[in-house]
Amino acid sequence: MNRRDFVKSALVAPFVGAVGYATGGTQPSATVTDAMNRVPPDGSTHPLAGKPLPPWKPGEFQVHFIYTGVAESMFWILPDGTTMLLDCGDHPAWTRGKLAVWILPNGKRYAGEWIARYVTRVNPNKTDVDYMMLSHHHDDHGGMDGWGAGQPIEWKGQKIWRSGFMLAAETLKFRYGFDRGWPKFNDPVPDEQGDTACLPHIRKTIAYLQERDGLEMVPFRVGAINQVAMRRNAAEYPAFKITNICGNGKILCRDGNVKDLFGWLRGYKGWFNENCMSLGVMVQYGPFRFYTAGDFAEHMKKPDGTRLWMEDCIAPELDPVDVAKMGHHGCYSMAKSIVSALQARVWTACVWDKVHLPEVTLERLADRSIYPGPRLIAPGVFTPLKRIEMADKPFLADIAPESFEAGHMVLTVAPGGKTYNLAYVTADDESMKVTGAYDFVSKGKA
Repeated sequence: MNRRDFVKSALVAPFVGAVGYATGGTQPSATVTDAMNRVPPDGSTHPLAGKPLPPWKPGEFQVHFIYTGVAESMFWILPDGTTMLLDCGDHPAWTRGKLAVWILPNGKRYAGEWIARYVTRVNPNKTDVDYMMLSHHHDDHGGMDGWGAGQPIEWKGQKIWRSGFMLAAETLKFRYGFDRGWPKFNDPVPDEQGDTACLPHIRKTIAYLQERDGLEMVPFRVGAINQVAMRRNAAEYPAFKITNICGNGKILCRDGNVKDLFGWLRGYKGWFNENCMSLGVMVQYGPFRFYTAGDFAEHMKKPDGTRLWMEDCIAPELDPVDVAKMGHHGCYSMAKSIVSALQARVWTACVWDKVHLPEVTLERLADRSIYPGPRLIAPGVFTPLKRIEMADKPFLADIAPESFEAGHMVLTVAPGGKTYNLAYVTADDESMKVTGAYDFVSKGKA
């Protein structure tokens, strides 16, 4: 089977009959709603369901979790219309065979192109995007050499594959860029020592876009507030801010200091874990809070043999949020410490593999002994087979049923941040039809 033949129908057909039978007693219960949630637990009954997603309006903060089935990508629209593409991956995830998930809308285009087409449908600035940000140097977040659409570009004696950000840039024009390694790619050690196929590709992509489009690269500063700044009308939205909370093994502490967890790596000559270097931010809009931090999940082994777990390190510096993107696609991530710290009302995940969202992760997210109250677990896809295998698990009641069919997720925070909505949008085609939606009231203080 080749990539172009790997379509949704090939995976869903064997399970259609079994799904209806296996889930008879596991339909979402009242645990996915509460007194603050203004819609029933079945999101398909929401007034938006079956209609095109409404366009962004000034004052809203919007995050589009773009589903491709092979990579992670998020498109942000800030309240004043400033935009950012956070990650734009592409890699041969379909070669995972039985572990692969649906490639949508189909396999005729690569992820970078599907992502760019999606952005142009929802971007108030058409093809102009203010920021591109790469959370870390893995191909499912930034693309890679050796994999992409058509023939690579020949530039200054180098081949740049049309993959990830590079492919998206054939349609989109980025003004500013953040990358965890730029400009020297040696913090805390030369990136070539890491576990990445993305780095050579992204270095060439950045250089090419600097020359072609005048892309302005800016070093990401942990602890900075509004480095990802609103560039059109920031004065009108003083309640909105973005704080850089982690990057390159550094984390922002409650007291305002920045802790360098991996200073001991400097001068190190061995391999290191790229996921641990992910960039992360915290968004505040009045009482609303949103957390995302790349692929935080794993550990680094220190010279004395002890293990340093990134989620355990950052958890004491975090407060509860309304929405959190799971680190590492929910794949053996979200330790008890960080679940307890974040206490999210909505957990999202960009999924591209059936290994993602294993039972142990879902049990922690749903565990009321870690924190009480309802929650909605909203991945981009929760496959029929996974649903069958976990049909008797209590946490299934917390999972958005729209994820059983796969789709984009769109977080829309109302002006001022007092309320927010999570909508599922079909990824089967480019109609932007809402398949289900949920309304919430923010729980924080302005």
